[in-house]
Amino acid sequence: MNMVDAVLDGWTEIEQGIARTAFDRAYSRSIDQLAASVRAKSEALSSAETIWELHDFLSIQRHTIEGSFDFRPEGILFVFARLVKDDLLSIDELDGLGIDKLSKITAMARF
Repeated sequence: MNMVDAVLDGWTEIEQGIARTAFDRAYSRSIDQLAASVRAKSEALSSAETIWELHDFLSIQRHTIEGSFDFRPEGILFVFARLVKDDLLSIDELDGLGIDKLSKITAMARF
């Protein structure tokens, strides 16, 4: 997760707080889902092959999660749209952002 403490230009302090809280909440949900998946997969470990498959799965998930959670200003609306689309965040959890930002996030989440 790119934990850059970025200042979101054009965002109020309140909007930035809402954004950070929503971002952190979605990240936590993503990690919770991964942990549940790992627990389920670990119960099926029965050979070296299944252990290496779990390792490969974790490597892919780490790459995916670290690439997906990026709080930099230039892409944050896209990040939120993807999180909404992936059901890691609801649009309601972004309540308080400007209507223009919410409209863009909502529209992008439909694609």
